[in-house]
Amino acid sequence: MSQLRYVVVEGPIGAGKSSLARRLSEYWGIRLLPEDPGANPFLPRFYRNLQAHGTATQLSFLLQRAEMARQMVDGDLLAAPLVSDFLFEKDALFAKVNLDEQEHTLYSQLAAKLMPEYPVPDLVIYLQASDDILLNRVAARGEEYELDFPEGYLKRVHAAYSEFFHQYEAAPLLIVNTDHLNLVDGNGDFELLLRCISDMRGQRSYFNKSV
Repeated sequence: MSQLRYVVVEGPIGAGKSSLARRLSEYWGIRLLPEDPGANPFLPRFYRNLQAHGTATQLSFLLQRAEMARQMVDGDLLAAPLVSDFLFEKDALFAKVNLDEQEHTLYSQLAAKLMPEYPVPDLVIYLQASDDILLNRVAARGEEYELDFPEGYLKRVHAAYSEFFHQYEAAPLLIVNTDHLNLVDGNGDFELLLRCISDMRGQRSYFNKSV
């Protein structure tokens, strides 16, 4: 793992970020810091009715994230290397997608007061995939509350991620197109990714394996 002490795997719903973060954690023998969507009691209701439960869902995630940030800055979470499957900035990304103008203003005001400073990763791995593949992966994992996404929702989230990472400069960024990769079960693709991480130089790099 070299000098990397804090690695984040990110990507839209269905990109495989949690599975890859778990595998990297096991391979490197370091701590995994996962997000816990199941701890958000509003999330199932949100997917059934976005407008009615968007604000409560975002604020619940905000409180979770603020507590994690405090533990990282003031506690011992960063005493040893770790890999995580979420970037703190993702909350603002989803808030922009999910909330109307007034709700977003409220969210932003509360975030400014509640969210402490958080550490910047040594490396961010951004997993991309086409819309159809994301939909198929979400369907395959069979989470009940994810089976009834409103039409077009995943595409809006995907577009928001693309826009965000097009401008992202806070940390070194490895952009990985996963359309033709098996990073969970396959050893060959996983080893190629590890080589990309080891060989990475500069602020931005790409890993795109063709068919």
